[in-house]
Amino acid sequence: MTEILRYAAFTTTPTGGNPAGVVLDARGLDEAAMRMIATDLGHPETAFVVPGEDGALRVRYFSGGSVSIEVPFCGHATIATAVAHAERHGPGRLDLDTVAGRVVVRTTPGAAGAPPSATLTSVPPRVDLVSRSQLHEALAALRWDPTDLDPRLPPRIADAGARHLVLAALTRARLAALDYDVPRLRAFLEELGLVTVALVHRRRPDGLVFDVRNPFPTGGIHEDPATGAAAAALGGYLREEELVAVPARLTLHQGVDLGRPSLLVVDVPAERGSGIDVTGTAVPIG
Repeated sequence: MTEILRYAAFTTTPTGGNPAGVVLDARGLDEAAMRMIATDLGHPETAFVVPGEDGALRVRYFSGGSVSIEVPFCGHATIATAVAHAERHGPGRLDLDTVAGRVVVRTTPGAAGAPPSATLTSVPPRVDLVSRSQLHEALAALRWDPTDLDPRLPPRIADAGARHLVLAALTRARLAALDYDVPRLRAFLEELGLVTVALVHRRRPDGLVFDVRNPFPTGGIHEDPATGAAAAALGGYLREEELVAVPARLTLHQGVDLGRPSLLVVDVPAERGSGIDVTGTAVPIG
């Protein structure tokens, strides 16, 4: 029988963070079976792992909402997978071959009974411009006004394994009031090949602490409680647009508005084009 594990990532408690399914041995499962397992679990994503070449592991990610899609890369399920693997085989390095490319993850044991932590290094990030018409449609779908945006952080499409539209809210209150047109936003994201909208609010003037939210209607999820792929994309965006002095360590607070607080630590190297590191803990659920 297929062993299906359940973890909460980017948290130290099962009631926080982002739930993920993990199948550490998915040999023999076809795509239909993976989709069925992900849908039955109902978590934002489930990771399916099979042995690959050169000791690497091949990983596929499927969403578990009302609409199940395969995403090229999922950060929170990667963290959950690495921690689950470390608890069974010991900490260390894992090379993961994802649809987006090779992702390296390193796990370390927690101190004094704390859960293990994992750090993923994303594929090289990319940042693209957003047209005026694209921005207009995104804001209309979100029911935002242009004056809701922080002019210091321009809208961009950022990709560090999965594509996200990055929009910065001028105020925390604007970020908290998330009430979007689900069909309209889903259609917009699907048209541009985007996974989520990364809504961010810069909490401090130094630009190193953010509150973030990620609507995920393309996967049948109203909102992701913690989004490692979007966190990596945000780090790449800030570096490529020269919006933060690098190297930099970012602290991202997510899931608070959902009652599932999550903490993501993002390290942004100075070298342009290099991968972005995202660190978090994960704990078993149930």
